[in-house]
Amino acid sequence: MKNKELKLKTKEELNLLLAEDRKKLRDLKVNLSKGKVKNVLSIRMLKKEIARILTILNFKAGEEKK
Repeated sequence: MKNKELKLKTKEELNLLLAEDRKKLRDLKVNLSKGKVKNVLSIRMLKKEIARILTILNFKAGEEKK
């Protein structure tokens, strides 16, 4: 998902996305250890998306404090 799309979402939606992505990442890592994952790049992309979501959540939390 693009940054612009993520910035438009509410904190609750971002937290749901974060939980879903973390579950996907956990499943991918398990499948990787079993040798079932063909596209290793998908793990890296998912990690970056999680980082984007966390960054936006932290930014929104900072705005609330002001």
